Amino acid sequence: MRIVVPVKYVPDINAERKFVDCRVDRDPAVGTLNELDENALEAALRIVEALDEAEQETSEIVALTVAPPEGDVALRKAFQMGVDRGVRVSDDALAGSDYSGTTAALAAAVRRLETEGPVDLVITGMAALDGLGSVVPALLAATLGRPSVTFAKTVAVADGTLQATRETDEATESLTAPLPAVLSVADTANRPRFPNFKLIMAARSKEIEQWTAADLGLEPGAVGTAGARTETTLAAPRPEKPPVELVQDKGEGGKALAEYLIRHELV
Repeated sequence: MRIVVPVKYVPDINAERKFVDCRVDRDPAVGTLNELDENALEAALRIVEALDEAEQETSEIVALTVAPPEGDVALRKAFQMGVDRGVRVSDDALAGSDYSGTTAALAAAVRRLETEGPVDLVITGMAALDGLGSVVPALLAATLGRPSVTFAKTVAVADGTLQATRETDEATESLTAPLPAVLSVADTANRPRFPNFKLIMAARSKEIEQWTAADLGLEPGAVGTAGARTETTLAAPRPEKPPVELVQDKGEGGKALAEYLIRHELV
C-alpha cells in the first residue's frame, strides 16, 4: 500500500493575516502545517496500521508539499506523526499558482512517484485554512483520472476497494470506490495523534527530497502567475467594527430598534 498525502504550509491561524501584492504573506516565523491536513495524515497512518504485518513492511506513506523551502516545517510535522518520506516541490515558476496550478504540480509529483511503483491512495484534508477553497481534492482526482471521495468521516480499505461514509445535513452516505482513488477526509474523521519523542527527534534529521517544475515536466505556462485562471485584484484589511450603540429603553426601545434596522437596511 502506497499512500500520498498532500500537505500545505500555511500561516498560523492565530497569527495576523497580511497580504503582499495581493498574495498571502507567508512569514516563516508563523508558518505551520495546515491543521486539517493532520486528519489526512492520521487517516493514512491508520489505514497502514490496519494491514497485516507483511503488508505494513512494504507500505509507504509520502507527505508531499508544493512550497518554498520554509514549507519543510509542514513536512517535519508529518515526519513527527510517522510518515515515511517527504517531498517538497519548489520552484520560482510556481509562485502565484492558483488552485489549477497547484493541482497540476501535485498531479505531476504523484505521477513521478508512480514511476517508482503504484500509488494506491491520495489522501487530503478537507480544505486549506489559508484559502478554504476545498476544490483541490476533486481537481486532483479529475487530473489524475481517478475516482473521488470527498469529506469522508470514516475510511476503510479492503480488497482493493475504498469504503467511506460522508455525513450531509439530511443523510449519512455510504460510498465505495476502486483503488487507486483520491480521498479527502473531514475534520471529524479522527483525532490526530500526538508525536512521540522518538519520532520528534528522528524528524529533525530526515531527508526531504526537493523537486523542481522541470523535474516534473511542468510547462512554465501551466503553473504560477502565467497559468493562473483566477486573479486577486484587491486585498485590504477588514474594516474596524463600528462602535456599539447603546439605547436605554424608556418606553421607546422598540421604536429605536426599528429605526436602527431600517437605517442599516437590515429589514
